[in-house]
Formats: sequence, C-alpha cells, structure tokens
Amino acid sequence: MKIGELAEKSHCNTETIRYYEKVGLLPEPERSEGNYRLYRPVHLERLRFIRNCRSLDMTHEEIRSLLAFMDGPAQDCAPVNELLDEHIEHVAVRIAELEHLQQQLTELRHRCGQAGGLEHCGILQGLVNMEPDHVPAPSTHLG
Repeated sequence: MKIGELAEKSHCNTETIRYYEKVGLLPEPERSEGNYRLYRPVHLERLRFIRNCRSLDMTHEEIRSLLAFMDGPAQDCAPVNELLDEHIEHVAVRIAELEHLQQQLTELRHRCGQAGGLEHCGILQGLVNMEPDHVPAPSTHLG
C-alpha cells in the first residue's frame, strides 16, 4: 500500500508517518520502480502500536524500548513491566504538578473578585509579585 492508504487505515497523517520513519520508530518501506513508498501490513501494525503508545503519553525513547522488546519476543517481559512502572510514576508526578498549577491559578483567580480597571487587577499584580520558587518548573518528561 502507498503512504496515503497507510495514513487512511491508521488515522495518521502522512507527515507523521514520514517523521516516525525519520526518527527510526517506523522502518523505511521498500520503494516501487516509480520511487513510491510501498508499505506492508507490518507497517500498519507497528504504526498503530506507536500511536497507541503516544496516546498514553509515552516518549519516543519509551516507544523505541517497547518496540525492541516486541522485536525480541523470546526475552523476559520484566523490563516491559519496569518501563510501564516508570511511566506510571512520570504520570503521577505530572498529575501532582498539574494539581499544584491548578491551585496556583485558583489562588490567582481569587485575587480578582470582579472586573475593574487593569491598574487594580489582582491577578496581574499577583503574577508580578509571585516568588519564582512558587512557579512550578515544566515537566521534563517530553515525547
């Protein structure tokens, strides 16, 4: 199948498919005589796997590790469990960060009970006066 058909079957756009090939998550397909990419069912299966992992907020490195485990099925699955446990912990940390962020935003919102002149806006003043150590650092768990 050509890239358009793969994109349609996987509900993924062609740019993303090319990107996954470029970063090594999806193997490059064979080429036709006209230099078109020719994908096989294995590409569709692997692309669905990648997209499912991304929907669970897994990083490319985590996905790469899972793909390596999948490609070597004779191995013990304990490392897969460990990887998922680590990912669950990353999610728990992110949830805590987001809850803290929500608390900070709620506190800021309570500084301004009603609309008025911007020169007296409690939210803007709160943002100016907020201590840097109260501003959460962005999560380092990127995809």
